[in-house]
Formats: sequence, C-alpha cells, structure tokens
Amino acid sequence: MAGNVNHEYHILEPDIWPFLGSVSALTFTSGMVLYMHEMASAHLVLGLGIAGLIATFFAWFSNIVKEAERGDHTPVVQLHMRYGMILFIASEVMFFVGWFWSWFDFALFPSEISEVIGGQFPPKAIEAVINPFSLPLLNTLILLCSGTTVTWAHHSLIHGDREGLKKGLWLTVLLGAVFTAIQAYEYAAAPFEFGGNTYSSAFYMATGFHGFHVLIGTIFLIVCLVRTYKGHFTPRQHFGFEAAAWYWHFVDVVWLFLFVVVYVWGGWGAAVH
Repeated sequence: MAGNVNHEYHILEPDIWPFLGSVSALTFTSGMVLYMHEMASAHLVLGLGIAGLIATFFAWFSNIVKEAERGDHTPVVQLHMRYGMILFIASEVMFFVGWFWSWFDFALFPSEISEVIGGQFPPKAIEAVINPFSLPLLNTLILLCSGTTVTWAHHSLIHGDREGLKKGLWLTVLLGAVFTAIQAYEYAAAPFEFGGNTYSSAFYMATGFHGFHVLIGTIFLIVCLVRTYKGHFTPRQHFGFEAAAWYWHFVDVVWLFLFVVVYVWGGWGAAVH
C-alpha cells in the first residue's frame, strides 16, 4: 500500500530551518566582517545573524527531540547519528591541532621569528606567565571531576536510575560553570594581554576556544538536564545525552593537553605571576 514504511530509516519532511540557518550564518559572518571594519551597519547585521542562528538552534533541535520522542530514531538511525557525532568531534580535534601546531612552531623554532619575539619563547615582552599550578591546576581537577560525574550520570541512565542521572548532570553542569568562572578570573588577572606577540595570541586563542567549547558543552548538558526532568531518555534510547557526554569528554581531553603543553611546558623557566 502507498505510504507503508518498509525500512528502518527516518525520511525527513521538508523543513525551512536548514535554509534559514544557512542564511543566518552568512548574515552573522558578514556582520563580523563589517564589525571588524567598524562600519555603521555592523551591529544591525550582526544582531540579525545571531538572532537567526539562535532561532534556528531552538527550532531545529526541538524538531530533532520530537522525532526522538515519537520513535523515529530507530537503531539504524541512531547508529548513523553516532557516526555523525564522531565525525564532528574529529573535526573539532583537527581545529585544536591547528592551535597546538602554531604553539609548537613558535616554541620550538623561536630563532626563525627572532625579530618578533627576540629569539626566545616565551618572548622577551612576556615578563611573567600564569602559574600552572594555581588556577590552571584547579581547573584541571574540576574538569576531571566533571568527567567522572557525567560518566556517573550515563551509568545511572543505562541502569534506570533517574535520580542518579539528575544528580550526575547537576554536578557536571555546576562544575562546568565553576570552570568558566575561574577561567574568566584568570584572564582578568593575567600578567599579559591578548595580542602583541606570538605567546599571548596563541595562548588566548587556544585556551579561549577551549573555554568556548566548555560553555557550549555546559549548555548541551543543561538541555539534557531539562529533558531528563521532562521524562526523556530511556536506557536503550538516549543519543542526545550520549552525544553530550562524548562532547564533554572531548573537552576534558583537550584541556589536559592544553594544561601540559601551554601552561606547564610552554612557560617553563619563565617568571610566574
């Protein structure tokens, strides 16, 4: 009969949000270019782009949640969604590889840019670096603990313990917020500013983008927490939470590399603040 479904795949209905999301992304990036050139219309274009992206996120993700709750995410669909999340995280890994590459290039071959940094790394302009065994070490412990709590939440979900799921998510979200607050304070008290030399630029770009990922991951987990209170997720179908947990573990691992390479090794031998 016409309309019968004889496969395990979910065929998406026509939707305007992918198109609006693309237009919003173009508007946002155009607004950023205008802002960098200090043009009068920059704030209007940038605001429209941000508003469009936020609306797209809410509407599109809401549709995905509705699909999951009505059973459209069959096992084969969930498998392919996992493939998509793995590829997304892989692309994020390569994003950070670029920052680590630049950091190692500056640190291992300072003589090649001696006119800029005086043939040494950290450059002569950096009078002191952040003490890696103060706030950075504390943030490392916080993220390691958050990795434990999100794993606890996942384990509780698999075994049908919804109270454990809620507690684990709450703790993870709170630890993520504390990490962000500590990093903001660290930036405010840092002995060097953004830009001006290779050390400060690479430092803020690498740690700043990681901080942005922590913020996104925290929002991701907050959405999962709200969905948990609404009764979503089952031991057999919880890809939304699983994706958030994968993303959070990725953030944890990247921070460990940042702590060792940027904070400890990158400032070795320099005066600490």
